[in-house]
Amino acid sequence: MFIYNIKLSGTKLFKFIFVLIIIFVIILCGVVGYKLYKASVKVNDDILCNGITELTNKNYSTILKTVHDNIDTYVGQKIKFSGFVYRVYDLEKDQFVLGRNMIISSDFQTVVVGFLCHYKDAESLRDNVWVEIEGTIAKGTYHGDMPILEINSLKQIEKPNDEYVYPPDEDYIPTSVIL
Repeated sequence: MFIYNIKLSGTKLFKFIFVLIIIFVIILCGVVGYKLYKASVKVNDDILCNGITELTNKNYSTILKTVHDNIDTYVGQKIKFSGFVYRVYDLEKDQFVLGRNMIISSDFQTVVVGFLCHYKDAESLRDNVWVEIEGTIAKGTYHGDMPILEINSLKQIEKPNDEYVYPPDEDYIPTSVIL
């Protein structure tokens, strides 16, 4: 049987406990800071690297804005979405805008937003007809550089229950090259 006699000094014990508390507080602040940072950063994972990206009411305007802001990054990407045929006076015969109404105020004021589309049979489509398209993003010009969807497939659909889209997220940070 061994007997140890330990002599504790009040100041050494206080220093030891104080250092342990400081280390615990630093670790706790690091964990909380990391979780807050991770929760505040939103990355554009909506556009897939391979395959076809489907636009929804939630991600529609965010992807639209990102593609317009970074055309070269998204050239060649395939997307699928629905909207109504919308034309303005200075479009060519094989062009139309596949539009959606974006709510811009609390009293449901809307503006039409959408991708400019190139489709060989565009003349046969009536205005305000709802269609679902699958297309490839290309770089074109319409009052400056603009993404244009080269339509690969198009089918007429019924008007959806929720036809509105919403403005892009304010805290949205687009990623760089996705290919």
